[in-house]
Amino acid sequence: GKGAGLAAMSQSGVPVPAGFTLTTDVCRYYYAHGRRVPPELENQMKTSITRLEKVSGKKFGDPKNYLLVSVRSGAKFSMPGMMDTVLNLGLNDETVEGLARTSGDERFAWDSYRRFIQMYGDVVLGVDHGLFEEALEIAKEDNGYYADTELSADEWKTLVAQYKSIVDEELGSPFPQDPIEQLWGAISAVFDSWDTE
Repeated sequence: GKGAGLAAMSQSGVPVPAGFTLTTDVCRYYYAHGRRVPPELENQMKTSITRLEKVSGKKFGDPKNYLLVSVRSGAKFSMPGMMDTVLNLGLNDETVEGLARTSGDERFAWDSYRRFIQMYGDVVLGVDHGLFEEALEIAKEDNGYYADTELSADEWKTLVAQYKSIVDEELGSPFPQDPIEQLWGAISAVFDSWDTE
């Protein structure tokens, strides 16, 4: 539904961000085939990402000219409990430096990366959201801060390292740095969210 709405707005000349939609048919295939995507989807995704890079003038994983995307779930009918949106997919240890340079705000960049790790860690990787919140609260308490906005860029960098350690400790594997791997993880999480309580 969201994808169809965006496509209709785009065709009407409304300036919406470039993107692409995976149809509900892909999700039905995923469930009918043991949680595997159709074999042709990999090439279709490559084509769609290449088109998105061309339209945006940016590239997935390029620290100087990085492409960040949002992954949003949707269905033909409203389904309460479906996956939350994942924002800023494509951030990693290199592209965060590019975001700091282009935004001119290192604090903003590292806070965005921290938020992405927390969101992706929770929604896609299944890491308990409370572990990230606890680390943030301890960082604020240790520094005598009341609000998140009081943390400096260096303090956000330290927290990013702690968040990545949380993921590694909980899953036994590091936080994914490859934007394509991040994207496939988010796609699987969307499909898996169709079958939650």
